[in-house]
Amino acid sequence: MTSSPLRSGVAVPFAIVTLIWSSTWIVIRDQLGTVPASWSVCYRFAIAAIGMAVVARMSGASLVIGRRGLLFASMVGVSQFVLNFNLLYRAETHLTSGLVALVYALLMIPNSLMTRLFFGERMSRAFVGGSLVAVAGVALLFLHEYRAIGPAAQVPLGFALCIAGVMCASAANVMQAMPFARTVPMTSMLAWAMAIGALLDALFAWATSGPPVIDPRAGYWLGTLYLALAGSVVTFPLYFRLIQRIGAGPAAYTSLLIPVLAMGISTIVEGYRWTPLAGAGVLLALTGMAIALRARFGKASAEA
Repeated sequence: MTSSPLRSGVAVPFAIVTLIWSSTWIVIRDQLGTVPASWSVCYRFAIAAIGMAVVARMSGASLVIGRRGLLFASMVGVSQFVLNFNLLYRAETHLTSGLVALVYALLMIPNSLMTRLFFGERMSRAFVGGSLVAVAGVALLFLHEYRAIGPAAQVPLGFALCIAGVMCASAANVMQAMPFARTVPMTSMLAWAMAIGALLDALFAWATSGPPVIDPRAGYWLGTLYLALAGSVVTFPLYFRLIQRIGAGPAAYTSLLIPVLAMGISTIVEGYRWTPLAGAGVLLALTGMAIALRARFGKASAEA
């Protein structure tokens, strides 16, 4: 009869995912420069695939997941570890890491729309209204960035890349709600998804940016390891398991906390400049998400 993450006994994984993913946005920022974005994505998930395979074997899970399991892993790999992350890394070349995190916080909206489309779950008026308020807040942030930086900085392109990435991530999220997802060991499926994703990332990177590029800085490779191990191997099994346990909607509680921490980090590290318009945008976005999430979970609790 419970829908709250805290009542569901998943507070610890929820906190781990939130804290780690709040910091990964700024680390991604440092990955952009000498190495083309697609090669950075490839390196991250090549390392993550190895790490996830080790975790799977240490936990006793078999890496043999069958033809259907490989097909499912391929779909997750393409949507999450190829399309989503290539779009995300490129978006950060046009926007601050905090703003990218805030736009990605809108993930709950396509999650709910796809859940409604594929699983028939209804959305309340309060959820729709809260979602519209959140979108209005992001629109104010877009206006702020456009005025402050101007069209020459390709701010509209940055937001477009974010939205496209959110849609791809949402597809991978909703896949975890499918009955078949519970029949495949999570770590084994993710090991294959990351490996397939890394291979396709490499092909895409070579086709668009040429042969592999190596950044000799120790900071680059320490960042890559952090993103691969902490930001991927640790978090994705926890987050996808949250989706399977409490649903794609409740797992989106993280979307309220991650952008707050990420915007704070961006302010300190990237020197993000706050204005009344930007402040109003963040306030509207977070308020709208809170209204939408409360409406969704309140309904779930009443039905439980």
